[in-house]
Amino acid sequence: MSDARHAPDYFRDQFPYTSPPRTLFDGVHLAPSPAPDPFITDTTFRDGQQARIPYRPEEIRSLFDLLHRLGGRAGLIRQTEFFLYGDDDRRAVEICQDRGYDLPEVTGWIRARKDDFARVKAAGVRETGILTSVSDYHIYKKLGVDRERARRMYLDIVDAALAEGIRPRCHFEDVTRADVGGFVVPLARDLMAHGEAAGIPVKIRLCDTMGFGVFYDGAVLPRSVPRLVRAMVDEAGVPGDRLEWHGHNDFHKGVANAVTAWLYGAAAVNGTLLGFGERTGNVPVEGLVVEWMGLTGRQDVDLGAVSEIARYFERELGYAIPPMTPFVGAKMNVTAAGIHADGLMKDEEIYNIFDTAALIGRKPGVMVTDKAGLAGIAFWLNRRREDAGLPPLGKDDPLVAALHAFVQDAYRAGRTTALSDEEMEGALSRIL
Repeated sequence: MSDARHAPDYFRDQFPYTSPPRTLFDGVHLAPSPAPDPFITDTTFRDGQQARIPYRPEEIRSLFDLLHRLGGRAGLIRQTEFFLYGDDDRRAVEICQDRGYDLPEVTGWIRARKDDFARVKAAGVRETGILTSVSDYHIYKKLGVDRERARRMYLDIVDAALAEGIRPRCHFEDVTRADVGGFVVPLARDLMAHGEAAGIPVKIRLCDTMGFGVFYDGAVLPRSVPRLVRAMVDEAGVPGDRLEWHGHNDFHKGVANAVTAWLYGAAAVNGTLLGFGERTGNVPVEGLVVEWMGLTGRQDVDLGAVSEIARYFERELGYAIPPMTPFVGAKMNVTAAGIHADGLMKDEEIYNIFDTAALIGRKPGVMVTDKAGLAGIAFWLNRRREDAGLPPLGKDDPLVAALHAFVQDAYRAGRTTALSDEEMEGALSRIL
């Protein structure tokens, strides 16, 4: 079915499909207008479960505790959302509600169906996300309706939520391929008016479902994150504290787009622990926390929880975190270059991103290969001597030279991988 007044617009100049999407510019620049109180919302237990084996309720409780801890005194992580369909979903909601935390608030997620509100009421949550697809790709191709019918359908379901006293959060799915001026802004205006009439605020989540958003200055709609956010605030009248960004990482822009949404007026950005989510994943919550600290200068969060989250995923959930993953990977602050190790020995601030030992409980380290050099061997050795209360050795010490010779001999014999701590410690014992 098509609407004669609004034939589907698939923006083929930007989304040819026969090649990667194109970024177009028109030379118009927007000044940032940051949200005064930026915060984080979480979808680990909703979108994050669509990319892995579902969590058991007890595992959700442990991760919920860590989210609460990570948000710290700042209460930075304000909400987390849950499916409400299966027995395990409902049990997880009950367990997390029983923790008694003010934050993160437990919220729901439902389809755009009125009979799903019974699940929301039964779960005792005050807010729920509602799937609200806004691109013509979804309206015409997936739903099989036209824009006007989709608009009426969305307003009807929101009115049903308001009648039940439930705070609706409309998930504008695929907004970065949508007609912003022709459909997105008018729909948002209608939603604001319906919420005002009911005396219940309606929230809008801008969902970059396919990761098409770009943060570049001067880029055009619908891909421009700055213009999307400002269109919602300036043209649709959506208050910044009711506007949320939900991004995906298909084009490596997840964190950058989310921070851009903050900078142009959306108060909330949405993510998941470790970035789990459909396809290439969502925006990692731990990355957002670090960005928030940098933007605000505040430290009243518990960044140390990041390392505990990583340990929980690896030890309790059996997930092998890619070692080079920022903030949580085993090698996030480990160097294999001798010249970097030499700098770390002189002052770790030269090659460490921040005081990782104090903030996330992770001292910088070195990976021992044939490229580590004498400095790398000395750095590895001195980490152990420090733990044993012994003074450091210089890279010209005979013990360092003997260990370096062991490493070089291993590679001359055909070694191609880094030496493990256990192998190095065995060699150290033999040399001593």
